[in-house]
Amino acid sequence: MDHPLIDLINQKIAEAEREGAFENLSGAGKPLPKEDDPDNALLNRLVKESGGVPEFVTLSRELVKLREELRDTADRTRRTEIMKEMSMMDAKIELARKAHR
Repeated sequence: MDHPLIDLINQKIAEAEREGAFENLSGAGKPLPKEDDPDNALLNRLVKESGGVPEFVTLSRELVKLREELRDTADRTRRTEIMKEMSMMDAKIELARKAHR
């Protein structure tokens, strides 16, 4: 079954071709770049272009903040809590790294 907007899509492509929108494109005549994860290539590109980062990077930034808080905290109870959080964060980072590969 065709997409409900297939006629409009084809019309827009034809207009762009007539206007030369597809001429002199960078990479024309060259093979497409190798993609490590072809099933998610579009999603990965969109995330990258929008400034998104892998989960392990975000978690690593949180770990840095916990280390700073630990350094600045004198309360023993809070230090113990922070160290537990850091330990959990290390485990989450490792899992996120494995999932990212």
